[in-house]
Amino acid sequence: MSTFVIEGGRRLSGEIRPQGAKNEALQVISAVLLTCETVRITNIPEILDVRNLIELLEGMGVSVERHSKGDYSFKASAINEYYIHSDDFVRRCARLRGSVMVVGPLLTRFGEAYFPKPGGDKIGRRRVDTHIDGFMTLGADCSYDSSLRAYRLRSDGSLVGKYMLLDEASVTGTANIVMAATLAKGTTTIYNAACEPYVQQLCKMLVSMGADISGIGSNLLTIKGVESLHAASHTILPDMIEVGSFIGMAAITQSEITIKDVSFDNLGIIPECFRRLGIRLERRGDDIYVPSQESYQIESFIDGSIMTISDAPWPGLTPDLLSVMLVVATQCKGSVLIHQKMFESRLFFVDKLIDMGAQIILCDPHRAVVIGHDHRIVLKPSHMVSPDIRAGIAMLLAAMSANGVSEIDNIEQIDRGYEDIEARLNALGAKIYRKE
Repeated sequence: MSTFVIEGGRRLSGEIRPQGAKNEALQVISAVLLTCETVRITNIPEILDVRNLIELLEGMGVSVERHSKGDYSFKASAINEYYIHSDDFVRRCARLRGSVMVVGPLLTRFGEAYFPKPGGDKIGRRRVDTHIDGFMTLGADCSYDSSLRAYRLRSDGSLVGKYMLLDEASVTGTANIVMAATLAKGTTTIYNAACEPYVQQLCKMLVSMGADISGIGSNLLTIKGVESLHAASHTILPDMIEVGSFIGMAAITQSEITIKDVSFDNLGIIPECFRRLGIRLERRGDDIYVPSQESYQIESFIDGSIMTISDAPWPGLTPDLLSVMLVVATQCKGSVLIHQKMFESRLFFVDKLIDMGAQIILCDPHRAVVIGHDHRIVLKPSHMVSPDIRAGIAMLLAAMSANGVSEIDNIEQIDRGYEDIEARLNALGAKIYRKE
């Protein structure tokens, strides 16, 4: 288990560029399984979760060529059908959260797929009902294999398009069903579909491969099945979670930085939510300039009540940034209620922040009230353990703000979502090193 050692209290300066979007990468890389022709994808983040997914595809027989950093070609023309039904494959999938995205392509192309209980972050329950209900609506049979702890999905013939109303606007559920529907017979209509940029990007790539999808960007998608898909090229968007993390880093260290090539129009409400914490942002073309500020005043609602920042399906705020916003708020001026609606364990890392001197009241597993110190009381250094990707980066922000040396264990969790993070932050003036 590796550890970050962070010397805090240092101001940052300079420019930083976000990596490609992790969540989009896991979807579009899985989509290469839908065709036997070559699909080239650029701006792939070379992070642990993505590398593990690529290795999983190679184990299945997908030919993978790395042209340069972040630039790969995939050709799924010789899939080992025996292996994708094997115990080893199912168990490897269970250890990788992103593997859920290969189920839709495998089911629609080969007629069978296993859906193991997914691994990944320990942030609470993550339902798979939306995925499985969608596949069954398309005509798949589902049974549970207790020895593998996995659902077996099977279709004797082609899947058949149907109308479905999703019980939740699941991003991964929508993406999985869309991929399965591209090769189904007839028309599939998905209402209450997730419309995050990740899903939009997946749909755009599938269209470039020959899929017939309308309603992209809305919560009503219509997919007309086609006989086959063909070769295509695709470029992944910048990671909005990294963009938000860098905004938070600038604020909590009172630094001046420029975040380059952020695809601003795809950030949605993220910049506005940081502004509610008193952080001034300036759009410069497709860059974000964050000036140094001595104080960050949290807004109140018009009636004077305490500001609430909560997650919601797109175009609402992504839940992946609430941990960052919470730790930033500890050094703002004023109070804010952070309401994490989707995952019941993502706020449990706040006890570490309290140990560092933050004023936080954890109301319940979903809500925390933060009373900001306005940089008058500096956080104390601490020894922490990262429980998941987003709490891990929030802990890193807190350590960068603290006066003194902090350590964060289990940083493999951070590596799953952030590429070469210590080197990129050290280039801005941070002092972080990795201890094995």
